[in-house]
Amino acid sequence: MIFLVEYDRPSGHLISIREFASNERAQASQERLDLEIRLLKESVIREVVLLESESLEDLQKTHRRYFRGVKEIANSIVRTTKMHHHPDESGQ
Repeated sequence: MIFLVEYDRPSGHLISIREFASNERAQASQERLDLEIRLLKESVIREVVLLESESLEDLQKTHRRYFRGVKEIANSIVRTTKMHHHPDESGQ
């Protein structure tokens, strides 16, 4: 499956997602181009990508950031940073 994803990076919102069969790559690519041109004409800055995955569920696992809000992503970064923080020998 091919997925056309429109994502607003500053807000962390998934704007739209369209699904295409694997044999519809040319149509998916054309729709991606059409969307990018429309957004450019409207002066809208968004991330527009084509992603390939076996299913939407797999895509949600492998490209998690498109499906979570900014706050959830920030919380995840904070948790990861805390997990990887190693205090120096003085215990600080």
